[in-house]
Amino acid sequence: EDAMGGSSTMMGHSRVPLLLAACAAAAIIFLVAVPDANLNNHLLQSSIAACHSRSLSMARAPHTRSPRLLNSVMSPRRRRSHVPSAASEIESFEFPFARIVGQEDMKLSLLLNAVDPKIGGVLIFGDRGTGKSVCIQSMKSVLPLIEVVKGDAYNSDPNDYNLQGPEVRAKIAAGEKVETHFIKTPVVQLPLGATEDKVCGTINMEEALLSGEKKFEPGLLAKANRGILFVDEMNLMEDSLVDVVLDSAAGGYNKVEREGISAEHPARYILIATGHPDEGELRPQLLDRFGLFVTVATIQNSTLCTQMILDRLEFDDDPEAFCNKVEGEQKALRDQIDRARQILPSVTVPEKFQLVVAEVCGRLGTEGIRGDLACMRAASAAAALEGRTEVTFEDLEKVVPLALGHRLKKDPTDPVFDTKRKSLVKNALRRVADPESFMKPELA
Repeated sequence: EDAMGGSSTMMGHSRVPLLLAACAAAAIIFLVAVPDANLNNHLLQSSIAACHSRSLSMARAPHTRSPRLLNSVMSPRRRRSHVPSAASEIESFEFPFARIVGQEDMKLSLLLNAVDPKIGGVLIFGDRGTGKSVCIQSMKSVLPLIEVVKGDAYNSDPNDYNLQGPEVRAKIAAGEKVETHFIKTPVVQLPLGATEDKVCGTINMEEALLSGEKKFEPGLLAKANRGILFVDEMNLMEDSLVDVVLDSAAGGYNKVEREGISAEHPARYILIATGHPDEGELRPQLLDRFGLFVTVATIQNSTLCTQMILDRLEFDDDPEAFCNKVEGEQKALRDQIDRARQILPSVTVPEKFQLVVAEVCGRLGTEGIRGDLACMRAASAAAALEGRTEVTFEDLEKVVPLALGHRLKKDPTDPVFDTKRKSLVKNALRRVADPESFMKPELA
């Protein structure tokens, strides 16, 4: 009676459907377990008769106490509702980004995309155990908080129409006030075996069965809006799914047309993918869609390796204490990214460097203008990270190899071509920027 709210009148009406469901379930179990058809029919009729008789008696005597079976089912549930979930009380800790040793190109490419998501994401290829996944997951601790509409599935920005889901747009258009709060920038990992429905979204079957209405259920792309979409082992994914993810990242929205549903929502996220070269390569058409490309290798410096191992052991021993210890370094990174985002709109690229980038792309034979755009945006983000409003040649030296290395046409006769991508781009940049100084060593 307590579980029913303490009302005997309500109990008389509430217990009947519960008992009917229990009897129906018992009848189904009998039908499955007993192969004899005649005996099945007899058991089913007996169950229905007993259920009907018991329902009538319960309706006539609403003040009777609950059946023992109902008490045994309801009481444990009532007790469990007051027990806090242990999982809800445990705060997860990621290894601090500020304490990741080495892998400077990987860290730089992630920070550049954090400052300007329009760069186009980053693809990280390299050996196992080099910290690719750890570095990406740790980004959530250095990215600034974002303001979102409370309870919205699309992380809608209350101040930017282009970053709002359909429900929030409708509320604001109707003049309703939306409640907001601040959350960590979401980092959503796309599982290797995910289906297109899970990624893009599909019809909400529960809503369709209960109400008969077709309602869109958002997928992982909606959860990643205004955040990071992390795809591990991307070279093992189906090409069709890779195309969907890349198209949404480039366009900034996701459009779904299936099962009589037409839905569109913002999907502006930073696409970060990893892969291992031994497990296959991506098609050149897919490689070109990434803004930056990084190759990582196992650190050979014994001093760096020792520092990395000691930090990891200390973190595993007490994650909270270690994160508190380096919180000052983490906050400095968060402030640096926040300032860079504010400076970015005022950063300019001198005309001479614009011509240098165009010349380098032409000499290397890159197709299209994606390489040029990635170089310009990455160089501007690098200048903003250092608090400057004008791009320098040093900025170009840092980012041009990351933006053009994967766009080179591979030489099938050169077995070590992949290891020379970065040096080839650097040499081309120096030849174009200062051909005389580049030729002096050769003339001497």
